Amino acid sequence: MSNKKILVLPGDGIGNEVMAEVLNIIDWLSKARSMSFDTSERLVGGTAYDKEGDSISDSTMQEALDSDAVLFGAVGGPKWDNVEREKRPEAALLRLRKELDLFANLRPAVVLDALAESSSLKLDLVKGLDILIVRELTSGVYFGQPRGISKISDTESKAIDTQAYTTSEIERVSRVAFELAKLRKNKVSSAEKSNVMETGLFWRNIVTDLHKNEYASVELEHILADNCAMQLVRYPKQFDVILTDNLFGDLLSDTAAMLTGSLGMLPSASLGPVKENGTRAAMYEPVHGSAPDIAGQSKANPLAMIMSFAMMLKYSFDMEEDSKLIEKAVQNVLLKGLRTADIKDGADKIISTKEMGVAVIEELKVLFGN
Repeated sequence: MSNKKILVLPGDGIGNEVMAEVLNIIDWLSKARSMSFDTSERLVGGTAYDKEGDSISDSTMQEALDSDAVLFGAVGGPKWDNVEREKRPEAALLRLRKELDLFANLRPAVVLDALAESSSLKLDLVKGLDILIVRELTSGVYFGQPRGISKISDTESKAIDTQAYTTSEIERVSRVAFELAKLRKNKVSSAEKSNVMETGLFWRNIVTDLHKNEYASVELEHILADNCAMQLVRYPKQFDVILTDNLFGDLLSDTAAMLTGSLGMLPSASLGPVKENGTRAAMYEPVHGSAPDIAGQSKANPLAMIMSFAMMLKYSFDMEEDSKLIEKAVQNVLLKGLRTADIKDGADKIISTKEMGVAVIEELKVLFGN
């Protein structure tokens, strides 16, 4: 089996702590399963700015382009709040997404049985919940031009952000959503603001035409983004795959995240277009941030980072069986009552970041028969 080249970017805050547990799992898999992973680690975010003068160097960006997949921790923190926008920690994320052309962001929101009572909603509304948000990631208002702040007069200024989409940008992310829906419950809910935004009406029309011409067998519904947010906290089980743009995807995915009880449990995958050789650029990261308030205290929950690695095995390396076993190991650990502080409700024992990583490996040993 050929080596799998992974670029590891731990980032800032708790990024280093949660990434360390994934690297331990990679090391264990390499030995127990005779897999070959080539991992290299580089700086990104605020730590990169402090040591290299930018949130991501050109050499690190090139290594990302040359890798089979990127594992990303978390970036940011108040220390860098006053850094110029183009060099702030978050700018590294935008550059990676743009240059790797990671146009499709997949955010699953799955409520595990062991954590169902930790949700902010009633148990009967969330138990067994399994939805997937597909967010367009490389266009829309976060990348549109013109943008900026300008003076109109001595007493007045003006800020501009531009929301723009092309036919092909909408079609390619929609195809990802429809294809994934075919592997799930065969339903796509496309969320936009077609009632007040030109891009929203354009989005609705493009998705409608694509559905009619290529995916008529998949159920499609259109829903206004604000109503979608309301329905997520009212009756989330009505959804299967939610397709939406960059801005609304940012908002809706965080809303869906809290249905599960903790941001510390949620992984994500960002995928690029399929290349001629059948591979695609991809980056995997937990939904949570860098949490500088608990950094270095071994309180961070590594499970979202571990589940992001499981998504990497599935989507980048076609190792779905191994991916499912990692997910099963996580569930088994939780069913034993082991918790980090962020998911401590009903816990039998509060454990550290390191202890949680060790517990997952112990479950993997049982599942793999080692």
